[in-house]
Amino acid sequence: MSKYNKLIIGILLDAIGYVSFLIPGIGEFSDIVWAPISAWIMTKLYKGRSGKVAAVINFVEEALPGVDVVPTFTLMWLYTYVFNKKKQLIKI
Repeated sequence: MSKYNKLIIGILLDAIGYVSFLIPGIGEFSDIVWAPISAWIMTKLYKGRSGKVAAVINFVEEALPGVDVVPTFTLMWLYTYVFNKKKQLIKI
């Protein structure tokens, strides 16, 4: 999967996480369901230790009320493809 496909998927998944703000009352229940699903998806999009760490952060961020505004998938994409220069040098 290309890095830009991962970015698009990540933005969509972050948007799904924001849905809980739109539905008062039911939104908190949706966070309980969405948190483990989004963490699992994170481990599938990003392999290795960094993917596992991001999944834990994602799970906690989605499970805690009021913290859903953090775009975890997009931040992980930025970490992987923009800020992590060491990993990019190895690929060349």
